Amino acid sequence: MTTETKVITVATPATAGIAFAFITGLALLFASGLAQATAFHDAAHDQRHAMAFPCH
Repeated sequence: MTTETKVITVATPATAGIAFAFITGLALLFASGLAQATAFHDAAHDQRHAMAFPCH
């Protein structure tokens, strides 16, 4: 009699990677939203207003 063993692996999300991406996204959002430089302000002005992020 022969016994066959199978290994089943389950892919789990990389929680650390997801957390890093989320925190990086928030940092970029707030850095551009709170920037006082004219170039940053003008480049992201319409997008910030579309997302209801105050910049004035």
